[in-house]
Amino acid sequence: MSTKHDTPLFDKKIILNAVKDSFKKLNPAYLIKNPVMFIVGIGAVLTSIIFVMDVVEKNPTSFDLQIAIWLWFTLLFANFAEAIAEGRGKAQSKNLRKSRTNTIARKLIGKEEVKVSALELRSGDSVLCEVGDLIPADGEVIDGVASVDESAITGESAPVIRESGGDRSAVTGGTKVLSDRIIIRITSNPGETFIDRMILLVEGAKRKKTPNEIALSILLSGLTIVFLIVVVTLKAFFNYYHITLSQDISVVSVPVLIALLVCLIPTTIGGLLSAIGISGMDRLLKHNVIAMSGRAVEAAGDIDVLLLDKTGTITLGNRMATELVPTPEVDENYLADVAQLASLADETPEGRSIVVLAKEKFGIRERHINELNAQFIQFSAKTQMSGVNILSPDGSPTRMIRKGSLEAIKKYISEETNANISAQSDYMFTQMIGVDIAMAGGTPLVVVENKKILGLIQLKDVVKGGIKERFEQLRKMGIKSVMITGDNQLTATAIAAEAGVDDFIAQAKPEDKLSKIREEQAKGKMVGMIGDGTNDAPALAQADVGIAMNSGTQAAREAGNMIDLDSSPTKLIEVVEIGKQLLMTRGALTTFSIANDVAKYFAIIPAIAVSLFATNGLNGPLSVLNIMNLASPQSAILSAVIFNALIIIALIPLALKGIKYRPEGAATVLKRNILFYGVGGLIIPFIGIKLIDMLLNYLKFV
Repeated sequence: MSTKHDTPLFDKKIILNAVKDSFKKLNPAYLIKNPVMFIVGIGAVLTSIIFVMDVVEKNPTSFDLQIAIWLWFTLLFANFAEAIAEGRGKAQSKNLRKSRTNTIARKLIGKEEVKVSALELRSGDSVLCEVGDLIPADGEVIDGVASVDESAITGESAPVIRESGGDRSAVTGGTKVLSDRIIIRITSNPGETFIDRMILLVEGAKRKKTPNEIALSILLSGLTIVFLIVVVTLKAFFNYYHITLSQDISVVSVPVLIALLVCLIPTTIGGLLSAIGISGMDRLLKHNVIAMSGRAVEAAGDIDVLLLDKTGTITLGNRMATELVPTPEVDENYLADVAQLASLADETPEGRSIVVLAKEKFGIRERHINELNAQFIQFSAKTQMSGVNILSPDGSPTRMIRKGSLEAIKKYISEETNANISAQSDYMFTQMIGVDIAMAGGTPLVVVENKKILGLIQLKDVVKGGIKERFEQLRKMGIKSVMITGDNQLTATAIAAEAGVDDFIAQAKPEDKLSKIREEQAKGKMVGMIGDGTNDAPALAQADVGIAMNSGTQAAREAGNMIDLDSSPTKLIEVVEIGKQLLMTRGALTTFSIANDVAKYFAIIPAIAVSLFATNGLNGPLSVLNIMNLASPQSAILSAVIFNALIIIALIPLALKGIKYRPEGAATVLKRNILFYGVGGLIIPFIGIKLIDMLLNYLKFV
């Protein structure tokens, strides 16, 4: 895993840029998007105007000035939290911007090659790329196979293979061809490339509020209205008190009421809400995962069911020949020789692995097709066979060699000889061994020469290391894992047992994946899907969280709402953890913020009300509620304003890093959340305001 995307929590350059952006975000057009901070902004402006008017009237007070300053700080600190989160995203995108190049592309017009700027390419154009060429834009390989350096995107130095006609055909603009020659069909227009979209998303420029954020913003706006009514009512109450008892109420000036309102509304979570969302996407990028929306990150935290493709996801992908099993009367070396001959015209990874196995395990050198007087039968999906006819000088076949699935070979022999081979001993042996191979998670292929069965080849798709432990972690998180494969029931059962998945669907078609997702969603479940092929695209689009492998097809990448740059399906563990971490962080800080507001209410109001119903210049009966024994009403309100501003700064690291996630039940998490952040949110303001009050009076600021 690359460390390219790791950025220090507080980088000097990021902090300096964030300070500048904090002032830029004071623009009312921007502030109005956050109702809570917009109210704070209005309060800061009004308090500043009142102080200026007092200066003009030659009756200024340092108290009003301090309130105005700290209200502006509250606003700037909230802007700073968001700006530093965005700044970290911009730092992450630095290398991505470097990979955007205006290269010269070799555009194909018919059979002619024309050199054009990459910016002139449009979707549907075809370009030629050879060794050393930078791929000019996103596209799909339509001809050839090549080794490609994708380190500019993934951070990994190891080259990857990109080829036509499969699930490894997608290429990304800015990556480099290291070998061979490929023709690419462009799939994006300038400004719409994968890198362009990544940059915008990483920097937060295209981040939209998630449904949860919108709902929370509405709740915070409602609380703000409630406390606005409280403060206005308080002013009316003090006015009545003044008229009735003819006592001084200068303590309830407009700046004081504004400061009180700012302290009571949920400014803490209001100032940190955007930073929490942006940092969630940033943490995903550290794991080389691009989220196409904040909603996808949130949904990842709520996943109940995860659907995974077997091939390339749970297993390494290409089935490899691992063993040869001859019939009793056939020599193993002879079987290896014939199996290799039958695979020379098979260009599939399975076919090539048979040639390699015969060479490495049995010492049989690879033949060159041109040296053989032979007629080759290429592998096709329709026949499920490949083979060769060794010809005599007169052109008649002397050896007819075939390799294929058990059913395909049975059909081939029966059609050629008009015989029922089911009762033959060789066939019965082959069928029995084939069942054993399938039950062990392998795929059997049968080798025949001149209609006689020689033995079997065992193909095995190897389960990725450590994936069983990963599925156990998912289980602890309450997530059900379902493997989907086109393999038969026996093979699927063996792989499922080895991988440790909760359930599986065998012999699945693309529509089966879609049907399973809809079935689970109908039960109210949140469904995640991992895939890399074009046939996975409908399911990826339907799933609540669709994670597309970067190594897969363009269709899959377009359909998913997350892209794994490392193409590692086990990355899902980190994705889920980050999603849950995001939800927990937002919930914890919301709990802390509201608890803060409650504490500040009971800390400030009694201090302000000590003079109510007082006689003979003494404290009134409400003074007993002033349990903190704050020095004066002015000191109480100023201490609360300062605490309200500083707590935003203090919580920025937590908003950026997130709360550590542990695989626990919801009840346990909720209990800890309430005890730590709820009770803590009630206690900390009392301590903080008291300490600030003591410091202000020591410094004689009030």
